[in-house]
Amino acid sequence: MSMVSLVGAGPGDPELLTIRAFKLIQSANVIVYDRLVSKPIIDLCNPAAEMIYAGKAMANHTLQQESINELLADLALKHESVVRLKGGDPFIFGRGGEEIETLAEKKIPFQVVPGITAASGCAAFSGIPLTHRDHAQSCIFVTGHLRNGEVNLDWKDLVAPHRTVVVYMGLTGLEKICESLIRYGRSPETPAALIQQGTQSKQRVFTSTLEGLPTLVAQSEVSAPTLLIIGGVVSLKDKLEWFKPEA
Repeated sequence: MSMVSLVGAGPGDPELLTIRAFKLIQSANVIVYDRLVSKPIIDLCNPAAEMIYAGKAMANHTLQQESINELLADLALKHESVVRLKGGDPFIFGRGGEEIETLAEKKIPFQVVPGITAASGCAAFSGIPLTHRDHAQSCIFVTGHLRNGEVNLDWKDLVAPHRTVVVYMGLTGLEKICESLIRYGRSPETPAALIQQGTQSKQRVFTSTLEGLPTLVAQSEVSAPTLLIIGGVVSLKDKLEWFKPEA
């Protein structure tokens, strides 16, 4: 029986991998990876490893989550080193906890290697500090993933004026998210940014107000992966941005 390593691949830039993550993907016998793992990171994996794609997009799951959980357990019985490679950090909207729950129940050894989550990576590469003494004394991460066509969030908890709200997977529900925050009391003039392919060479950042961002994004060709940041810290982008992606 092997060790299963649950590894965070970070937001996309391969230089943001941890040293442990790099060593594990170079030595693994089999790697089960998600769609949010960037190609440059896939290219760093052991060329002799068996690569199994387990990506999940809305309404298009290559493997159901329960099947992935069982697959990892089965692979552990056949291979010396198994890596479950996930974009960002496996414990932040990555369902990593569910996967190692199954391993724990079957008494299969595992380890967890954290990765830089999208919020930290995309914000840093966009010149947007998630907290700032003048703008935000707290930050909250939520998922904008639609369930039955609805974004189910605790809107009253998200409208505090000095709080940064970071929404993972918020592109499809962007209009609904912005409208709801305004309806529950967040100012329509609150700065907001949508970051596409953050930390990568094709990164794009769209900035506007909470009221204006959905129209701006609708007029542009934007596709996942994206990250939505809402709050006064977004106003610092033009002053603090340093990363110059490819034109």
